[in-house]
Amino acid sequence: MKKTFIGFLFAVGCFVSNYGFAQRTTDSLARQAYLADCIQYALSHQPTVRQSVIDQEIAERTIQSSLSAWYPQVSAGYSLQHYLKQPATLFPDPTTGEVVPRVIGAKNTSTASLSLTQNIFNRDLLLANQTADAYRVQATQNTVRNKIDVVVNVSKAFYDVILTQRQVDILSVDIARLQRSLQDATNQYQSGIVDKTDPQRAAIALNNTRAQQKQYRDLVGAKYQTLKQLMGYPPNTPLNVAYDTLQLVNDANLDTLQLVNPQNRIEYQQLLTQGRLLDANVKYTRWAYLPNVAAFGNYNLLYQNNSFGQLFGMVFPNSLIGLSVALPIFQGGRRIQQTKIAELQVQRLQWDLAALTSSVDAEYAQALSNYKGNLANYLALRENLTMAEDVYRIINLQYRSGVKTFLDVTIAETDLRTARLNLFNALYQVLISKLDVQRSLGVIQF
Repeated sequence: MKKTFIGFLFAVGCFVSNYGFAQRTTDSLARQAYLADCIQYALSHQPTVRQSVIDQEIAERTIQSSLSAWYPQVSAGYSLQHYLKQPATLFPDPTTGEVVPRVIGAKNTSTASLSLTQNIFNRDLLLANQTADAYRVQATQNTVRNKIDVVVNVSKAFYDVILTQRQVDILSVDIARLQRSLQDATNQYQSGIVDKTDPQRAAIALNNTRAQQKQYRDLVGAKYQTLKQLMGYPPNTPLNVAYDTLQLVNDANLDTLQLVNPQNRIEYQQLLTQGRLLDANVKYTRWAYLPNVAAFGNYNLLYQNNSFGQLFGMVFPNSLIGLSVALPIFQGGRRIQQTKIAELQVQRLQWDLAALTSSVDAEYAQALSNYKGNLANYLALRENLTMAEDVYRIINLQYRSGVKTFLDVTIAETDLRTARLNLFNALYQVLISKLDVQRSLGVIQF
């Protein structure tokens, strides 16, 4: 009773500890969640990754289960039977030579047996022994591939969230500026300096910007939910992403002189592991021509008596040891066909490797081209933003001096807002295309 109570307290303590750790993690992400924090959380909580880790454990248990057949197999049995009518056996009479039926044995028998079997040569066990490491590697590679997918998907979703947030922030600044412009235009109209079209244009621009900001603000919530889903994060728990714009700009840099190596890709490594398993399968089919050999031993306690009440009064023990050899001689050519099939599967895998190598090269070329194009676009838009800010500043001063019309100010404001939105969207495209390049190179880290 005391041990049970202690075990219960231990289980409760583990649960409270795990719950507290999870709570602290979500609390910290609710306050501030950088990209690295989101990725780390996803690698520990994303359902696909957790399933992969469990699959690794299942693979290990399966391997151990298969290899256990190399150990001696011990079994026990017991039987009890009563003849309603005993069988008769024909025996020749020693005097006359006439064959007569005779009843042999007792009406009641009981047998307790202990048997031991030791496999000496068995192709199934040899296959399990040779492929154990390959199956472990295969399970690990599946986990690695899922983690790479999680890193890429969470990163893209994270960048999407901050892009939309940044768009909301930019529009908030524009709204404040447009409100000042509306007030200035209204004051000038009331003073008789301009006609009523200037405040009307300012009001139209302000309303359009507010509507656009409302649209982006609604998108932020939806994109947060997408990020939470990819992270395995509780949907109703707050999450507050944080970022440094300067760091994002630095993260956009990439060495474009790297050479692609298909062997770095996890898909290529998975095919190599599959090749090891197929090579082992070829050997397995060839071993079908060899016999299965096993040693065995039995020890039996036989009880028999015509009277059931005295059945266990006498025991007749017996024991034996032996060696069994089973060799299939002719199976209609099945073993030949199975060997050919296994060899063809190995040949087919070589073409899978060739196709993957070609697709990796094409994928890298496409991803690198997109990255270079997006980077060039980002650099051009960054220069455009500098010029748009300068143009707006000059036109706004000229408008206040009476040189330019309010329409010119409105156009300059629209150009400035578009330049700011386009710049951050271009940075997002660069970061996304960089992830695609890194994935094609097989250099995603986690």
